[in-house]
Amino acid sequence: MVPFAGFEMPVQYTGVIPEHLACRKSAGLFDVSHMGEVRVRGAKAEQALMWLVSNDVASTVPGQAQYNALCNDKGGVVDDLVIYRIAQDEFLICVNASNRAKDFAWLVEHNPFPGEVVFTDEGDDWAQLAIQGPNAVAICQKLANVDLAPIGTYRFTHGTFAGVAGCIIARTGYTGEDGFEVFIPVAAAGPVWDAILAAGADFGIVPVGLGARDTLRLESCYCLYGHELNDDTTPLQAGIGWITKLKKQGGFLGSAAIEARKATDDKKLVKLLIDGTRIARDGMPVLFEGQPVGHVTSGTRGPTLEKSIALAYLRNDLAKPGTRVVVDVRGKEAPAEVVANPFYKRS
Repeated sequence: MVPFAGFEMPVQYTGVIPEHLACRKSAGLFDVSHMGEVRVRGAKAEQALMWLVSNDVASTVPGQAQYNALCNDKGGVVDDLVIYRIAQDEFLICVNASNRAKDFAWLVEHNPFPGEVVFTDEGDDWAQLAIQGPNAVAICQKLANVDLAPIGTYRFTHGTFAGVAGCIIARTGYTGEDGFEVFIPVAAAGPVWDAILAAGADFGIVPVGLGARDTLRLESCYCLYGHELNDDTTPLQAGIGWITKLKKQGGFLGSAAIEARKATDDKKLVKLLIDGTRIARDGMPVLFEGQPVGHVTSGTRGPTLEKSIALAYLRNDLAKPGTRVVVDVRGKEAPAEVVANPFYKRS
């Protein structure tokens, strides 16, 4: 157990590798109740979010979720988050635990329609459990009172789950696998956790801690705030331009700065496949022809691939696939290659 964002969080239950592989092969259960939730209500809620976040919230319909970035006036990322459209004039935002207070304060401070749009911190009202893996849907269907098959990726529904009414059942995740994240009224979290483990026992479901959550997201090349994303780095540099709608009508907070920085920003996030067994870690220098050209943001030994992998920021001219670089691993050289595709993608 380790302290994290005001919570005591499990790094591992039985071990990072067996938990990781169980999620890839069958199912894993994650307690992600440390994530924050913010409710947005008001006739102009959509207009407010169109200004506050990078993606086109207006294109969503009730029952749809959307990945987004909250940016500052310099174009840096305040946080990355998922917005769930509950109704035409109501949304639920899921934010990173470490940014919960910062995000809520930012949303309230930069609300373009104070008095007409209301932001409410509901982080203490919700628990969140994620069931991920090839058998996750079958396990969840045993517990849900609604048919989960029609729910597409980044879609959600309301229903009773494990006998608990008032849940939000969302087909989202952070592992690269199929599955659901279930928002549960907080008092029911313990019994629902036990019910999921019981329902998944025949499938070999296992609880998964922070260690394997990190290796799973890294194999799938998902950004982690504080590593690939921060207040100084733009979403374009981080490779999430697909959620950065610079041309949407009226722009968004930070869009002008992002546009202006495109000509001068000199780094880009890349994927590195590392030769040998050395493991690159956050902050380690990346060299080209003996000269520093960037740094590692996240690295591990990928349990699925059985290879060392990393994400790193490199100078723009070296960010193309096939470029050979060297990671300085505590004074030892670890040759690496920039690759184009995610390290892992489910078939």
